[in-house]
Order: sequence, then C-alpha cells, then structure tokens
Amino acid sequence: MSTGIQSQTLGVLKYSGGGDWYSNPTALPQLIEFCNEHLGTTLESQIKTVSLSSDELFDLPWIHMTGHGNVFFSESEIETLKEYLLGGGFLHIDDNYGMDSYIRPILSGLFSEAPLIELPTTHPIFTEFYKFPEGLPKIHAHDNKPPQAFGIILEGRLALLYTYESDLSDGWEDPRVHNDPESVRQNALQMGANMIHYVFSH
Repeated sequence: MSTGIQSQTLGVLKYSGGGDWYSNPTALPQLIEFCNEHLGTTLESQIKTVSLSSDELFDLPWIHMTGHGNVFFSESEIETLKEYLLGGGFLHIDDNYGMDSYIRPILSGLFSEAPLIELPTTHPIFTEFYKFPEGLPKIHAHDNKPPQAFGIILEGRLALLYTYESDLSDGWEDPRVHNDPESVRQNALQMGANMIHYVFSH
C-alpha cells in the first residue's frame, strides 16, 4: 500500500547541554526500512544530523530527538525551532529516560498560544494507519508510569510530538540491541509508522 510519500530525508537533532543526543543510532534506519516496506514510502536510508543552527534544518520535514539527560537551547535556537515548526516542520522528541525534567519546561514555554497538551487516544496519529485504541504503546518500563503522548498543535496541525514513559526509539532499534519481544518491537515500529504517515499526510 502506497501512502504517496515520496523520497524524503529524515533528521536527528544534535543539541547542547550534555545529553546523549546520539542515542539509538539504529532507530531511524530501522524505522525507515519498516515504513518503506509496509507503508510503500521511499524514504532515504541516509539520516542527516542537524542542530538548530544548521543550514540544512529547513530542508528536513521530520526530525527526531532523543537522549537521557540535560537539554539546552539558546534563545536563538528556540526562535529557530519556532520558525521551523511554524513553517511546516515536525519534531518528535522521545524521552530515552532522564530527559523529561529538562525538555518539558522548554516545550511548555515554546508557544504561549499553543501549549503542550496531552493527546487524546482519538487523535489521528493513533488511528490513521495502524490502530492504537489505547494510545501510545509502552515499550520499556522506566518508572513504570503509563506512557503519554504530548503535542503542540499549530493551526490544527500536530507540529511537535513528545513521547514520555514509552521509549519508542529503543523499540525501533535493531532487534539485537535490546532483545525486545517481537510483539513489543512491532508496536514501536507501527507507532512510528503512524507518525511518518501523519506528518506526510497533513
């Protein structure tokens, strides 16, 4: 089944603060392979690493960010991120465990007119391709809290998705990395595919 998504390059966000932005190096390649096989996409296998000061940032429609620790954005980087999102870009932030206390205050103050909100299970990102009637799947235990998906919606479009207590990108990685049960890994990949489908369809 083809979604009509043409050849595109996805990005990984490199950020300051000491957090390991380079975590899960096999995650996006594995997700791209899954989407190209099951969604009929033709996403490029090569991943671009960009920062919020990179010239290539605005060439990438979909950027992924993860890590375990501190995140720091300068004022100019925050303004660039806002411009990127308002211009149609999409940022997925996946708390790899330990990022939440740093990233959530940044996201909560990003747009005064568009607060960070928890997405309902009826949001199209959970329903438009693979069905997740209970919302975001749980991939790794972390603090054994329920997984939550938060978003920033700009002009009716989900422009930023923050996944917490799920660890989706661990589930995307090569199966030899975490040895997750195949059913858990499939849940992670299918949720990721829903994200790709949503972004390129809206």
